[in-house]
Order: sequence, then structure tokens, then C-alpha cells
Amino acid sequence: MEDLSNFLSNISWWIWFIIAIVMVIIRDVFIQKKHTISHNFPLVGHFRYMLEKIGPELRQYLVANNREELPFNRIERGWIYASAKKENNYEGFGTDRDIYANQHVFVNNAMMAYRIDDKHPNSIDHSFLPCAKIIGMHHKRQKPFRPASIINVSAMSFGSLSAKAIESLNKGVKIANAYHNTGEGGLSPYHSHGGDVIFQIGTGYFGVRDKNGNFSIDKLVKLTQDNSFIKAIEIKLSQGAKPGKGGVLPGAKITNEIAKIRNVEVGKDVISPPGHTAFTNVIEMVDFIESIAEKTGLPIGIKAAIGKLEQWEELADLMNKTGKGPDFITVDGGEGGTGAAPPSFADHVSLPWVYGFSDVYKVFQNKNLTKHLVFIASGRLGFPAKAAMSFAMGADCINVAREAMMSIGCIQAQRCHTNRCPSGVATQSKWLQNGIDPTLKSERLAQYFKTFRKELIEITHASGYEHPCQFKMSDIKINVDDFNISKTLNTTYMYDKTEVPFSGMQHLKDCVYLSGNFNKN
Repeated sequence: MEDLSNFLSNISWWIWFIIAIVMVIIRDVFIQKKHTISHNFPLVGHFRYMLEKIGPELRQYLVANNREELPFNRIERGWIYASAKKENNYEGFGTDRDIYANQHVFVNNAMMAYRIDDKHPNSIDHSFLPCAKIIGMHHKRQKPFRPASIINVSAMSFGSLSAKAIESLNKGVKIANAYHNTGEGGLSPYHSHGGDVIFQIGTGYFGVRDKNGNFSIDKLVKLTQDNSFIKAIEIKLSQGAKPGKGGVLPGAKITNEIAKIRNVEVGKDVISPPGHTAFTNVIEMVDFIESIAEKTGLPIGIKAAIGKLEQWEELADLMNKTGKGPDFITVDGGEGGTGAAPPSFADHVSLPWVYGFSDVYKVFQNKNLTKHLVFIASGRLGFPAKAAMSFAMGADCINVAREAMMSIGCIQAQRCHTNRCPSGVATQSKWLQNGIDPTLKSERLAQYFKTFRKELIEITHASGYEHPCQFKMSDIKINVDDFNISKTLNTTYMYDKTEVPFSGMQHLKDCVYLSGNFNKN
């Protein structure tokens, strides 16, 4: 009897399984109208959609080779992960990169490397690599700021990133003595763990807007007075992922906490306007900058992805004429970043960093303004050789976004816009965030920065210099075409960067306090 019972039970299970399959087939053919594949190939068509959903993961781990993936290939991701964990990040048996490929970068090493001065042991402290320029000094701001690190965390908002991710980044920059850009989403409690902060004002004025969504100078002044760790303010004109298009934070990501910080409604999509309402032209923008600088005492900068240059020319002329304007300019590459964007924008609108930066830098150099402005570079530059190239072209600091995300656990799943980020970095799901330990991840961010700076300064010494600001454009070659396969940067982009005044690392050590503020002994 027991055997018969088991036999009937098994038959019953198969019957229900067959019934379920038949019901799916009936649904696919006669009921659903949305999917042609499922209609034409009932049941089997579902496997196609399943494979499509996990296609990026299949390619990432099983199909693509080490150098093939975009935006970051396996070798690049592996270097970041190993650097963040203080593991072996070396390669064996030579490079597997095609060194004859277009845009490949070569750093010209010196016959004899820079010799470290034994009298100043601080000069070999790889954790100490500050910006050679002081933000806000030329315009005599009340609170000028010298970034204590040339590598810093780029603009990524709380809301786009999770609370634990933001907390990890802020604790990490404190350890690494770097700064943390808030992104346009406002200042959250997770930005308040001791790291220096650059507060970004976007077109939605989140965190400093009135009930009608307009900019409120009173709220900004109070914010900076209540939070002394805010060292500068950045006005975002556009970003690389989607210049000229406002950002969108899906309603699914808008929690009560985010709504309170941004002063928006819970559960409703938050759309940033394409442009600012506080100003509509270059003259008004400069007035806006000066008004904020006067009332907060902080250095003020602008961030933009680069396309047309007419208004940049206008800004440079106005700065020359009035002596007013931004203290720093952050140039974002059109390669895109953490912000989700339509492919039409991400693929085609605005120039890649190397082209955009060279165009804008020449505009200000022609007006003799590059000595006083601080240029911040942002656009997939979180690797030592690319950093050396950016300094040779005129950058004074580098902001990293996706590379910083990877150091705290991002796996490049490319699900940032879905609220289903599997690593918990770019989601508001409490369950997915639970995998992030801010104490551990902050140490990894800091270690990535330390390793990055260590290898960058080693490349700098190999080229005969003490600080990356000393790189010249003739120190870097780049593959350009088949006839003259490599050219120096100055012959490729048709300018020589302005020399940055530099008296030695010991002088910087004497002038910088751990807070990142500039003080002269």
C-alpha cells in the first residue's frame, strides 16, 4: 500500500507539472499580446527573456576577455579590487594590452629617476599628496582650501547611492585625507562622518531649495555654517552622462529620509530641470557665484561636460574684465558616469574627457587664467597612467566615481537605474544594503586611494619629478594614427599646459594641515 501511495503521489506531481506547462502555453498563445516571441514560441520564448536579463553577467564572467569589456574591463576592475584589499595587483609575463592601439598612453621615463631627499623623509609619505594649488586664493575668498589629496571622490548623490555606500565613502575619504563631493542630492547624515565635503548645487537645488523648488541662499548659508566640514561649493551646469538633460531619481528610490533631505515628495519621480533657474546666462552665473562666495566665504566652482565653446569664451572674457568668477572648474567627460541616461545622450552628447578638457583649458590659457584656476578632472581617470596624462594636460586634481564604487564592492552589474543593484551600492533596498559593512568598505576605499597615489607618485619619480603637477605635455605620448603612431600630448592637442608653481613637497607639508585648510606657517 505504501508503494502504491508513493506511485500515485508521483503521478499527481507530474500531472500538476504538465497542467502548469499547458496553462503557460495557453496564456502565451491566446491571452498575452505584449511579447511576440512568447506567442510564436510558447514556453521556450521565456528562456530567451531569462538569458537576455542575465546577458551582462554571462558576458562579464564567461565570454568577454580580460581587455574587452566596457566601461571597465576585467583587468581594470581587478586592479581596483586588489588595490582596495591591499592584495597583489601586479601583472606577470608582460602586458597583454595592445600597446599599438589608438589612444594608448605612454609615459616618458627619465634616464635617472627623481631622487628622494633623505633630509626630508616626509617626501616619501605616499599618503601625503596634496593639490599644488589653493582653491579660492586668487579671488581672496574668506576660506581658501587646498585639497589634501589630488585623488578624491566625485559627485554621487545619496538617493542614487545607498546610505551605507555614502557612509563608506565619507569614512574612507577621512582615512585617506581626501574630499567627498555630495552630488546634487543634498547633504545627508551619511556625508557627516569626518571627511571633507564639497557641496554640489544642481539644477534641482536639492537641500537648499524653498517650498517652490527655487534656490534659497539662506538655506545654503545655514547649511555651511552648521557643517564646517563643507570646504567648497560646486555648481553643476551639466554632467557627462547626460549634459543638457535633467536627472531622474525614480519614485521607487524616494524614501521618507531622501524626501526630507531633498524637500520632495515620497514615492514620486524626482526630475531635475535641464538648466538653472537662479541664472540664465554667463553674466548672471558669475553674479550668482560671487553672491554665494560673499555670503558663505567658501570657494565656488562649476562643473560641466564640454561641447560648444562660445559661452566658455564669454566666461573667460568676463573673468578677465571683472576679476570675478569661479575658483575651480570640474571638467566631466562624456564617457558617462554613475548617472543613468538614454543611450542617445550617453553615446553621443558631449565630448570625452580628453577632448573636452583640452578644448576648455586652451580657452582659459589664451586669457592667461590657468595659473589661478584649479582644474579638476573627472572621466574614467582612476588609474595611475591616466592620472599622469591628465596632470600633464593641466589637471590639478582628479575626481573618481565608478572606481570609488568598485573599491567598496560595485561589480559593474549596470543595474544602477533599477534600484536592484546586487552589491547594495546603488539601491535603496535595505536588504541589498545589508551586505555593505561601512567600517570594512571605508578602509578599502582609503586603501585604493593610498595605492593609487603610491603608484602615481612612483610614475612621477620615474619621470624625474617630485609631484604630478610638474608633468609636461611632452612627457606623455599617445597613439594617434598609423603613419605617426605616437605623438606627445602637446603636438596632439596643440597646446602646452601652464607651468604650476611648485617649491617641493616639503613646502606643501609646511603649508597644509590635516583639516585640508590652507594655512601658512
